[in-house]
Amino acid sequence: MLGLGCTAELRELREHARRPVSVLLAALCQFALMPLLAFALALCFSLDDGAAVAVLLCGCCPGGNLSNFMTLLVNGDMNLSVIMTISSTLLALLFTPLCLWLYSRAWISTPVVQLLPMGAIMLTLCSTLVPIGLGIAIRHKYPHIADKVLKVSLCLLFITLVMLFIMTGIMLGPELLATIPPSVYVVAVLMPLTGYAAGYGLAMLFALPPNSCRTVSLETGCQNVQLCTAILKLTFPPELMGGMYMFPLFYALFQSAEAGVFILGYRVYRREVLRKQDLEQEGDDDTNISYKTLKEEDGPFDSAYGSVTVSDPNTIALESREGLGSPTPV
Repeated sequence: MLGLGCTAELRELREHARRPVSVLLAALCQFALMPLLAFALALCFSLDDGAAVAVLLCGCCPGGNLSNFMTLLVNGDMNLSVIMTISSTLLALLFTPLCLWLYSRAWISTPVVQLLPMGAIMLTLCSTLVPIGLGIAIRHKYPHIADKVLKVSLCLLFITLVMLFIMTGIMLGPELLATIPPSVYVVAVLMPLTGYAAGYGLAMLFALPPNSCRTVSLETGCQNVQLCTAILKLTFPPELMGGMYMFPLFYALFQSAEAGVFILGYRVYRREVLRKQDLEQEGDDDTNISYKTLKEEDGPFDSAYGSVTVSDPNTIALESREGLGSPTPV
């Protein structure tokens, strides 16, 4: 998060902050679309109480830091990505408990808001906001140092993701996987995928440029699974949740894999389609004039309007057609 904060320009962030569309998009994506989507999927697949609460809690969390990294890979609007992450993280202090209170009553009679560990929530949210703020300050005062911090942080993030996948493979044994119903796996696949599509559609509805549409899409589908895991482990007893403690990890794996496919498709499209279109436009451009084309298109000189002759280096005389009249000095 420190390195990705170094990708944001303070001036651009101020411009986004002056326009309420960024904050509005963050609120709509993270606390209108995703909680409603999680609630609908839990009802559609008839999940039990523990599974439904885990899915709903993941949908009510703010945007995760993976979206910033993915936005960087698809040439998205990094300033929009950072301002959406900051906005959704701040709004989570109010809207995450509100969404849980609104949707969880279908499965749990006790108000979940009374069970939330607010200290852990504050700590997790600060672990996102503080490094971003430091990265923005470094970019503003020391641009060269910010570039180095960004390179180091991306390398560390890549190593961390590889370690996460390896440790997940070691931790998930056949016994644990057998306790999780297949419907939960389907929800873990559909939830980020639908979030990506819904975010892209919402950005198109706001008539945003393509790079901003990609940014909003990734910001919508990527959730803060660290916060979801902390709330699950500190709020609900193991006998209620069982293997559903692993749902945030499943979600993280599937959101990463689907975002990877999205990034790969974008890069192939950019290389194969957009590059060919640029080459064709350059070939069809009428203003593409070179010495060779001028020489080939030159025909015999039309002297219908007379010619210019130079006899004295200091004067120019215009001679009329067929030599009629005297040359006119110019």
